[in-house]
Amino acid sequence: MKLPLNTDLSGKVAVVTGAGGVLCGMFAQALAQAGAKVAVLDLNEEAAQKVAGEIVAEGGVAKAYKTNVLEKDSLIATHEAVVADLGTCDILINGAGGNNPRATTDKEYFEHGDIDADTISFFDLDTSGVEFVFNLNFIGTLLPTQIFAQDMVDKEGCNILNISSMNAFTPLTKIPAYSGAKAAISNFTQWLAVHFSKAGIRVNAIAPGFFSTKQNAKLLFNEDGTPTPRTGKILAATPMGRFGESEELIGSLLFLLNNDAAGFITGVVLPVDGGFSAYSGV
Repeated sequence: MKLPLNTDLSGKVAVVTGAGGVLCGMFAQALAQAGAKVAVLDLNEEAAQKVAGEIVAEGGVAKAYKTNVLEKDSLIATHEAVVADLGTCDILINGAGGNNPRATTDKEYFEHGDIDADTISFFDLDTSGVEFVFNLNFIGTLLPTQIFAQDMVDKEGCNILNISSMNAFTPLTKIPAYSGAKAAISNFTQWLAVHFSKAGIRVNAIAPGFFSTKQNAKLLFNEDGTPTPRTGKILAATPMGRFGESEELIGSLLFLLNNDAAGFITGVVLPVDGGFSAYSGV
């Protein structure tokens, strides 16, 4: 991987939650390549080990930790292990998050008859599914911050970076819980930035637009390579007319973590969306 910015994180300890996933695993690799010692946290221990192993194979320093971001005891145990293995935390990437089918409607618009039809309408959304989505995204950001930000207080050059979404600006159809949870992440980012402003901790977020990966390709494109109807809407609403490449998030990550380049930036939610948030549709 060729880093787009010369951000030097040598001597820094970076903790990445959800790092067994595609995007956050890539973030972990970029941080290691920039010189940081990386704690790779994920509930899926095998996925975390794979990312950490790839970093070590490339000459970086990383260690995997099985962690449940919704359980404080799990986070406390991981924190103790990270401090013992790598040192105290300088950078926290709150990447754990996601949606759940139980919190998703089948249709974009409610139609008469949907209540009695064999379809999941707004009225059929599962309360536990909605709670899971809110907890995973919001509580899964709040708890790791409570545990790891304690290391950062009055320690020079520390950063927290949250992962929001374009859903936070304008909710997407079908996914009310995920959109609402990401809006909460953007708001929480601003709150944390103010709260920690006197403690020397900068807090920002990136809001990815629509990115195509191997994992979601089948959801976005038909077997013949043509876009699904939802993909057609996405591309029509993205002025650049394409999906983002995962690597195009790395520059924003490294910029916001660069204390020389972004030292006076805090409380910002940076869209990386090909113009999606700027386009009215007309």
